[in-house]
Amino acid sequence: MRLRAEGLAHAYDGIEALGPLDLAVESGERVAVIGPSGCGKSTLLAILGGLVRPSRGRVLLEGEPPRGSLVPLAYVFQDFALLPWRTVEANVALPLEDRLGAAERRERVRAALARTRLADFARAYPRQLSGGMRQRVGIARALVVEPGVLLLDEPLSALDAQTRELLLEEMLGLTAGATLVWVTHHLDEAVRVADRVVLLSARPGRVRAILPVPIPEAERGRPSALAELARLRHELWGLLREDARRAEATLGAGPADAGA
Repeated sequence: MRLRAEGLAHAYDGIEALGPLDLAVESGERVAVIGPSGCGKSTLLAILGGLVRPSRGRVLLEGEPPRGSLVPLAYVFQDFALLPWRTVEANVALPLEDRLGAAERRERVRAALARTRLADFARAYPRQLSGGMRQRVGIARALVVEPGVLLLDEPLSALDAQTRELLLEEMLGLTAGATLVWVTHHLDEAVRVADRVVLLSARPGRVRAILPVPIPEAERGRPSALAELARLRHELWGLLREDARRAEATLGAGPADAGA
């Protein structure tokens, strides 16, 4: 599905946190969003997902305003956001409650658990799982709604480096074909997952630059692509460096932007 933000801006307690900005994500495209701390990355994602109403501007899906629970859109959170008193299968089923019949709901959950290699852990509770497996439950919960748009808010940042690498490879396969907006502070991650990388300025976050990643996803792990990916990463860091320094110097001068 095509996703578009027009004139988006948001303020917390009178302090401008985001925008105004415009952003278009084409159907099936993967876009990574990066920027200095506090620039509004998570606020942008929350607005796109309907979790926050913007102070100004609008979000369109296929040229129309999103319409409540019928929107084929799913969110993957940084902190897993699982209900500890629910089993894995009950957490995954949560978005489908009151929307589908019991038989179809069970089949959707079964398929999502199978895709994410969690079928053997359906009756386990989050406390019994590793961090990587808990995030896999979050991914299964997103996939169970068969989304046209996936919004991911630093989905790997709570994991150790080895688990992050393994899960990144899995997620690229699991989310194939979906329109994807992936917020991250890892530049290496951004150039590996995205067709385009959107760089936001320091608060209030505006689109400062958009860099295409010209290497097909299937070729990004090859030695011949590493030099080009390193060049892109270097270019992004060159654009980001001064804003990042200023953001660190002023962090805490205004309301926090949900870790964005």
